[in-house]
Amino acid sequence: MTSWAQTAQPAKPEAKPRTLTAKVSYTGAGTVDEKHKIFLFLFDNPDFRNGGVAPIAVKTMSSKSESLTFTEVSASPVYLAAIYDPKGEYQGMDMPPSGASVAIYGMTPDGEIGAIKIEPGQTVKIEMTFDDSTKMP
Repeated sequence: MTSWAQTAQPAKPEAKPRTLTAKVSYTGAGTVDEKHKIFLFLFDNPDFRNGGVAPIAVKTMSSKSESLTFTEVSASPVYLAAIYDPKGEYQGMDMPPSGASVAIYGMTPDGEIGAIKIEPGQTVKIEMTFDDSTKMP
């Protein structure tokens, strides 16, 4: 009878999670509370501005300044957008309504979007401040 020696399979390296902590401050005139929330959307594709790209994570804040942490971010680079609806009607399920204040992290004056690079096992901390100067048409 022949027996085959089993060779140990090399262990697959454990995927190291990526983490993003975003301190977001809204300095606009609107009231931010449980009814009038700020939505933070995390995308893995910069084409989200054209629609049709779903966020990979969503968080909400109910005060004008908070630090929120996205854990186990699945991609790099990522892109962060903030939406504030002064009417308090937006639920974050579709395109923001006309008149909603909007901000994109790292947006340059010529419209380029800031990519947030996060290496496996790394925690990246960013800060973003926005107001009512940019609104949805």
